[in-house]
Amino acid sequence: MFFCSISGEPPQDPVVSSKSGQVYERRLILKYINENGTDPITGEKLEEGDLITIKANPKAPAPRPPSATSIPVLLQTLQNEWDAAMLETFTLKQQYNALRQELSVALYAQDAATRVVARLMRERDAAREALASVSATMGVAPATANGGDVEMSETQEAGGLPEHIAKQIDETHNTLSASRKKRKAPADWVTPAEVKTFTAKHTIPSLHSSSPAGITSLALSRVNPSQFLTGGNDKIVQIYDRSTDKVLASLKGHTKKVTHVAFREREGDPTLVLSGGADKIAKIWSHDAASGEYIPKSTLRAHKGEITGLALHPSSAILALSSTDRTYSLYDLNTFDQVFRSAESDEPFTSLAVHPDGTLLGLGTPASTIQIYDIRSGAVVASLTPPDSPPFTINTLSFSENGYHLLAPDSLSSVGVWDLRKPKIATSIGLGEGFKVSKVSYDYSALLLGVAGNEGVRVFAHKTWEELVRFEEGGETSDLVFGEQGKEIWAASGRDVRIWGLPE
Repeated sequence: MFFCSISGEPPQDPVVSSKSGQVYERRLILKYINENGTDPITGEKLEEGDLITIKANPKAPAPRPPSATSIPVLLQTLQNEWDAAMLETFTLKQQYNALRQELSVALYAQDAATRVVARLMRERDAAREALASVSATMGVAPATANGGDVEMSETQEAGGLPEHIAKQIDETHNTLSASRKKRKAPADWVTPAEVKTFTAKHTIPSLHSSSPAGITSLALSRVNPSQFLTGGNDKIVQIYDRSTDKVLASLKGHTKKVTHVAFREREGDPTLVLSGGADKIAKIWSHDAASGEYIPKSTLRAHKGEITGLALHPSSAILALSSTDRTYSLYDLNTFDQVFRSAESDEPFTSLAVHPDGTLLGLGTPASTIQIYDIRSGAVVASLTPPDSPPFTINTLSFSENGYHLLAPDSLSSVGVWDLRKPKIATSIGLGEGFKVSKVSYDYSALLLGVAGNEGVRVFAHKTWEELVRFEEGGETSDLVFGEQGKEIWAASGRDVRIWGLPE
């Protein structure tokens, strides 16, 4: 802090004399120089050019004058500062409320726009499905596979089936459809009344590795009913014999979790073990009768996405695969060659089932829709979408052996039975708000249907839709299979395989 040598107060515009070193207020020293021409302290000759401006940084405010240091003046000063602070706070609150209103309007506009876009997308998908159905009925293929612009470098034409494969499918269809009209449930098959008495019979624990733990898929042998097949999160396919409680084989080859497994058992041919995984491949092993081992026969790498469905054709000579790459493919199990690859669909495929007559494929999608394809032409013959349902993923489906019905989820917490003759949902079975479906399955008699999910297993009677029995002790269940003559129900839960059946 500087003080003027003339006034004794802090200068507003301080300068220093280069001769005497004294600090002055510029206004006062210039007036003194003009009148006297000397330094007021030393008396030496002094000119304006001898004054040097002092530049203070930061600039300090001038002290209050003595008149402003009294208590009333200080109180008045504090009151003025408080009023100014309150006015500024009020202004900030007004700006804050205005911003909140603007943000609220923007959020409502965004929500409305999102709803409009979602509705337009549903209408677009419905129009595409209608166009595909009409095109398939008239025998005219849509102009593009993906409903968008054509990119010649990425377009794939789906070739037709080889003549011998098409002939085999037709022969199988003619044989099975002719007998299906007079088909009745086998006389020794379990009845709905007997299913109500089912109790826990056996648990096979600690299958597969504990890290990562969990069985993802299950299949039973028809030739050796005590043997079954499991796929796990540990990338392993296991064959287990219930009668000896031993693992017969652990088949490796997948690099990610196994999502689907199946047996191919045909008289006169070696048993094949089929598997598909999240690593985009399917693998085939063949049983060697001489050594008793399962030998790798083929690795199928046609798909670019996770394998989401694996099913055996009723002829036992064709393997069907579906994938998240929006295509499905067919393989000849005699040569392990690919015989068909579909054009890309609008949506990824999330599940797969083959009609018991062998001419139709059912493919689930993440858009709540089931696409029904003619396996011979690759054309969509029907699109099944539950009415008034929010979008959800069709992760499992099962055709009834009577050929007329299809079982699949129709919402996040219910399953629907589609009548393929209409086509429409014949009935919807509610499972409870918290139930998440992981697997649905019809039994061979077409009298029973099973549902597995995060709350266990439930079995219903066809036509009456009565819940016959439920098993919740296993907790979350990933797969469900009806055993021989329907007298057992097998399910995969965690690392365990649980079996329920008639009481002894």
